[in-house]
Amino acid sequence: MSTEFKIYTKTGDKGETSLIGGTRVPKFHERIEAYGTLDELNSFIGLIRDQDIDEHSKEMLIEIQDRIFTAESLLAQDTDRPPLRKLPQIIEDDVVKLELEIDKMNETLPPLSNFVLPGGHPVVSYCHIARTICRRAERFTLKLSQKYDVDELVIKYLNRLSDYLFVLSRKMTIDFNAIETPWKARV
Repeated sequence: MSTEFKIYTKTGDKGETSLIGGTRVPKFHERIEAYGTLDELNSFIGLIRDQDIDEHSKEMLIEIQDRIFTAESLLAQDTDRPPLRKLPQIIEDDVVKLELEIDKMNETLPPLSNFVLPGGHPVVSYCHIARTICRRAERFTLKLSQKYDVDELVIKYLNRLSDYLFVLSRKMTIDFNAIETPWKARV
């Protein structure tokens, strides 16, 4: 008898999936949009991590990926039914760690007086793509919080994470000796 885990369950063939707790919802449910966008973000962060970047940034991105999975599980939880097991949590220290990393990177960056155009190097562009996906995930999570209980620290973490990804893009511009192009509004 095989105890192998099957990747397909066939339970979603009619356009539904289960929340943590067992409630079936359409695959376009607000919760699925929110945590699905976080899953997309996690994949892009993996792409950044797979590039030839410094070890500290790689380690930080692995930790961020872990926190994103935590946020996904919290958003996937059916708040009307308690989970069968304790879910991991986002804590204030997770937000503080992002802030400290932002401050540390900013110490080495030139001051910013304009918006910058995304690009200059593939890694820089990947950071900007991840930043915009993070902002979308934040918007979906905020929308979700209008109808359901959402841990405020998840929203706070996503807000700070998008800032981290922006500053990381600037750091990668320096690391890869790329050109940062300021946006100059046409008047």
